[in-house]
Amino acid sequence: MSNTNHIATIAFFAATDAKTKTEILAAIAKHYGISKSEALEEVTDEEAESLLDYLTGSIRTATSLLIKRHGIAA
Repeated sequence: MSNTNHIATIAFFAATDAKTKTEILAAIAKHYGISKSEALEEVTDEEAESLLDYLTGSIRTATSLLIKRHGIAA
C-alpha cells in the first residue's frame, strides 16, 4: 500500500490559511530543531508520516480539529 500522508498534508495546507500553515510549520521546526522550510519538506515528502505525528500538545489537537473540519483524511 502506498503512503498517502503527504497528499493529505498538501491538501490540508492548500485548504487552510497561511497563518495557520506557518504556525504549524513553526511548531514542527521548533520541536525538531529545523527550519520551517525543512519542516515543510519533511511533512510533504512521499515517505512522510501523518502530519499529526509531527505535532504535540494543543497545536496537535487544534490541527486535528481543522483537518476534520476540512474533511481531509489524515
